[in-house]
Amino acid sequence: MSPGSERPVTHARFRSGLGYDIHRLAPDRRLVLGGVAIEHPTGLVGHSDGDVLVHAVMDALLGAAGLGDLGKHFPSDDPAYAGASSLGLLRRVATLLGGASFVVASVDATVIAEAPRLASHTDAMRANVADAIGLDARRVSVKATTNDGLGALGAGQAIAALATALVEER
Repeated sequence: MSPGSERPVTHARFRSGLGYDIHRLAPDRRLVLGGVAIEHPTGLVGHSDGDVLVHAVMDALLGAAGLGDLGKHFPSDDPAYAGASSLGLLRRVATLLGGASFVVASVDATVIAEAPRLASHTDAMRANVADAIGLDARRVSVKATTNDGLGALGAGQAIAALATALVEER
């Protein structure tokens, strides 16, 4: 087609979304990632349990379905979500997607943390995320990496996560 000409509108069955979250680490907080409680002297500061992995997955799913973001559905100033289980919120996001005629096809996520080492926990995180969204665990990937000592993540002051999601409109 030539520049400026109209392109036919087609209906895409598959849509993708990207999610990102970061939280500071602080003493006297439990460290929860992917619904797994991990022994560590610090935990993530957040209104809910601070689970950056699950938060990134929720934002990726909501974005893929065009349903806004985490803050729209679970505002951080709403006392109803104080200390909430992020996996419980993820279950609610899965219900929202189903109500909007979307089915999750796959999720890929990466946690960025200098410490603790997470490799021994990623299978449990993967299983928890998959269970919460009603997906076969083979369609969920959870990986961990460091920030090579750079920035707040590299200094061990925070943990972040990135996630992509693919959803199918039914």
